[in-house]
Amino acid sequence: MNALMKTSKAMLLLATTMLPVSGLAAQDMPAQDMQAQGQAQGDTLTTAYGPQMPAMSEMTAGPDLDGIISARSGDRIQITAEDGTKTVLTVTDETRIKSSGGFLGLNKDRLAANELLNGIPVSVETLQWDGGLVAGEIDLKKKDLKTAEMIYNATDQRFGDNELAIQQNAAATEALRGRFGDIDKYNVKNVTNVNFATGKYNLSEQDKALLCNTASQADAMENALLLVVGYTDSTGSQEFNQVLSEKRAARVVNHLQQACGWKPYRMLTPTGMAEADPMADNSTPEGKAQNRRVAVNVLVSKAVDEM
Repeated sequence: MNALMKTSKAMLLLATTMLPVSGLAAQDMPAQDMQAQGQAQGDTLTTAYGPQMPAMSEMTAGPDLDGIISARSGDRIQITAEDGTKTVLTVTDETRIKSSGGFLGLNKDRLAANELLNGIPVSVETLQWDGGLVAGEIDLKKKDLKTAEMIYNATDQRFGDNELAIQQNAAATEALRGRFGDIDKYNVKNVTNVNFATGKYNLSEQDKALLCNTASQADAMENALLLVVGYTDSTGSQEFNQVLSEKRAARVVNHLQQACGWKPYRMLTPTGMAEADPMADNSTPEGKAQNRRVAVNVLVSKAVDEM
């Protein structure tokens, strides 16, 4: 892992939680801030260093929170309550994340940190220690993903025009821009497609090796993230294809995390897009074969890429 990621992770465990309580957005939380964290009091920032974070079993119960996820950076999320109160929490490997709505066939009682999409309403059971608040359990109210995406696009997280470093990924990025509100936050470094038989979502041995190779290459890039998107051809109903595209995306996500060792916190929220954004003409068998795919997008934050 690169030095920047190691430093950020180490300092996150050593420092207390810090964020300004006003005007917070993803771009307002650079990596260097995570190396000297403190507690926000109004608009005044106080830096303090504390002991290493203990296990959750050694912490005391904190307040229960209800609100929406209004910002996220690394292992920290900000919850904004209905009255506008902002609270910053640390998410750890022990944090239990669940959803009443379920998504992509993932176990509703055990979701990954990448499910913490801005704009989603949540209920949080917190724990507290000398370094601040830690999320013990997060319940995602995610029955309507479109509503969450609308809320997300209405937050303060605005990003400029996307300038791709790799010309061959331009078409894929344009398609993503129309579907994901924050895609302009990233440079697309690579796109790997794995294809499927009609109506199927199983991976071939060749595809499994290809996915692990992609993960290995991405791991060598500084702070790279993966965005997994599933697609189908035009065969079948919209409802069937939506479910199928989600199953394909879920299968790829599971393989990347379980077999290839890709960390869940380095993956953006996966999704299924049914027959949207075809790569080729669905009127031919060859075109349909190209469209039955899952795209694994390797992304790097522009803020890091331009350093």
